[in-house]
Amino acid sequence: MLGIIFSTLFVCYDCKFKDIQSAINYARDGDRIVVKSGTYKGPVVVDKRVELVGEGGPVLDGEGKYQVLTIKADGVKVEGFVIKNSGMSYSEDIAGLKVVDSRDCIIKGNKFLNNFFALYLERVSGCLVEGNSIVGFARSEGSSGNGVHAWNSERLILRNNYVKGHRDGIYFEFVKDSLIENNRSELNLRYGLHFMFSNDDSYSNNYFYKNGAGVAVMYSRNIHMVENVFERNEGLANYGLLLKDITDSKLYKNKFLNNTHGIYLEGCNRSIFEGNLFEKNGWAVRIYANSEDNLFRRNLFIGNAFDVSTNTLSYFRNTFEGNYYDRYEGYDLDRDGYGDIPYRPVSFIAFLFERFPLTLILYESFLMKILDTMERLIPLLHPEALVDKKPLMVKQ
Repeated sequence: MLGIIFSTLFVCYDCKFKDIQSAINYARDGDRIVVKSGTYKGPVVVDKRVELVGEGGPVLDGEGKYQVLTIKADGVKVEGFVIKNSGMSYSEDIAGLKVVDSRDCIIKGNKFLNNFFALYLERVSGCLVEGNSIVGFARSEGSSGNGVHAWNSERLILRNNYVKGHRDGIYFEFVKDSLIENNRSELNLRYGLHFMFSNDDSYSNNYFYKNGAGVAVMYSRNIHMVENVFERNEGLANYGLLLKDITDSKLYKNKFLNNTHGIYLEGCNRSIFEGNLFEKNGWAVRIYANSEDNLFRRNLFIGNAFDVSTNTLSYFRNTFEGNYYDRYEGYDLDRDGYGDIPYRPVSFIAFLFERFPLTLILYESFLMKILDTMERLIPLLHPEALVDKKPLMVKQ
């Protein structure tokens, strides 16, 4: 029986191969290429099934001119490199590392620094992106690319990455059956994570901090969002989470802390919001009338300026059931854990602000407190259907 023996090729200033591309050209499928510390110039193209492993943090430098590293083969692994200074192109989407028409790649433990797009996945299947540090220096949305940009791909896993300073931290467009977990995405100009036309994906245990908006999910369906933290995504039109034209999704045990909007829903239908914490946001939930058949159950509303706001008085087809509100002043005589009188989570000033934005300057005025109290006693301006008939008495 004949066995296949794979080779290990070394690249360094004193090695047989002094540059990476010559080692790749010499290698066969299955070989391992070890690159010693030092600075190497791009561009480099990998067109074979090889492992490309850096020892001592070798630097691949695009000098602000090139796409630094391109992968065009299945089963390629890239680990342990510093990939920096890609060129910039608005027509070619130049990246620090671009993977094209490939399967089963592993991109692990690299540092991406000062690239236009850092990692670009184009028609890729079954790839793992793990433990990378991705830092950009974007100054405007128009002159910057995304940290991780995935297009027309499937079965991706993005895990334990750090992304900062790009246009979007992570961007999915036409990506399906993929998982994003335990990443930290912060200080990106637009979104920490952005879905467009992507279905059947999941993101969990991620931390989105001080982005233009934490996450935007648009024109997608069946997205699972579990145990993420959205914190201090602030600004007049900023959101912890923006949901636009999505369906059949689930949000479970997420935390929305100190955002301008916790969640903003526009055209969001047939989705379930359960066990989430909304604390110290401007608006915890802002839900427009074109969102229907959503269920809010066992969520916690604590210390928000407005718990819920909407732009409709009559046409409201969503259900609030068994949530906890720190403003609820009812009682529980039958001791079943739920308030005996319903709670209407839309305040009077929230309604006024939706219709007349300048009234926000009267927020917390004595007059508004009186009007808000009167409205709760004799509700005339609340959407008739926006009522929680079983508010929780204690936090659970």
